[in-house]
Amino acid sequence: MEEAVKAVETVMTLPLIMAYIGLGLMVGLSGIGSAIGVSVAGNATIGTIKKREDAFGNCMVLSALAGTQGLYGFGGFFIMYSNVTAEITLLQGMGVFGAGLALGSVALVSAVQQGGIAANGVAGIGQGHDVFGKTLVLAVFPELYAIVAFAVTFLINGAIFA
Repeated sequence: MEEAVKAVETVMTLPLIMAYIGLGLMVGLSGIGSAIGVSVAGNATIGTIKKREDAFGNCMVLSALAGTQGLYGFGGFFIMYSNVTAEITLLQGMGVFGAGLALGSVALVSAVQQGGIAANGVAGIGQGHDVFGKTLVLAVFPELYAIVAFAVTFLINGAIFA
């Protein structure tokens, strides 16, 4: 009898475990991507301001761009977290896991790539080129996919917790 109760408890906690792993992926992967992206662009900024101290403002803006994906992961966490309770179903747990994996993965790649674009723009500024505005526009493109993944988190939340 005790084995049957333990088996039922295990099955009942699986959706909750999946949901928490999904939330962890959402915040963790997006945060890792942002940390890498801002570091890559920040390192380029240090190289540029050694040559052109007056370029710090523009370089700082470009360096900070990749930090937004971590915020999307954090925002997605708050969208989903309030619905993760002990009564969560398997479908809901899988939905939170899927949303976390999707948002976390897209944000990770988006932030890293955005950091690379920003770093190249910062290097161009360091060489005396007027590329701040063009770099800003180009650096927004990878971010659009993180925004789409963030929006999908809203949609998944609405679909599984309606």
